[in-house]
Amino acid sequence: MNNHQIIESSNQQIIYEDNHLIAALKKSGQTVQPEPGKPMSLEDEVKSYIKEKYNKPGAVFLGVIHRLDMPVRGIVLFAKTSKALVRMNEIFQKREVKKIYHAWVEHHPPKKSETITHWLKRDEKKNFTKAFVTETKGADLAQLIYDVIESKSNRTLLEIELLTGRKHQIRAQLSAIGCPIIGDVKYGASKPNSDQSISLEAVKLSFVHPIKNEPVVIKI
Repeated sequence: MNNHQIIESSNQQIIYEDNHLIAALKKSGQTVQPEPGKPMSLEDEVKSYIKEKYNKPGAVFLGVIHRLDMPVRGIVLFAKTSKALVRMNEIFQKREVKKIYHAWVEHHPPKKSETITHWLKRDEKKNFTKAFVTETKGADLAQLIYDVIESKSNRTLLEIELLTGRKHQIRAQLSAIGCPIIGDVKYGASKPNSDQSISLEAVKLSFVHPIKNEPVVIKI
């Protein structure tokens, strides 16, 4: 599955690195940013890696560009300079990043390939996103494309391209079409995974480099 060089340190895997950007593999169960009572965040791990590799004195600058849910594994991109952070934030806001995920889901979706559209409404107190099939007051438009990669008995492996970036979007939308992600009991899965993960992985990011103006593809 891995066709790129993995640069490993003692506490994380660095997938991509240049003078402006660094991408690391987030483990399931890990937070992107520090949270009280949680294990060491990916942000802190990457800062430690940079500090050790480059023997940097004092605090290390690392800009958080985007996030993944705690039970999700996959690629997280950070900025090593403030200039790169500002430009990458603009690129993400303009939806000029292609984001690909793989998910094992329960059951089989209605079609082999489809663009699905919902309106998503957040309940922050419950940390839950509800999907509606029609435009709803206070809800945001959400779209993704799924393609069936493989089917086994009562489960299916999907490749998903996010067209919008809403919190819990993939989890809520797949649940809404009757295919909750395996292990995601919050969104209707029949049982949890033994390690409390959900079977969702961020596998690829594609964008134009904010400084070099060259295409970048980061994948696992």
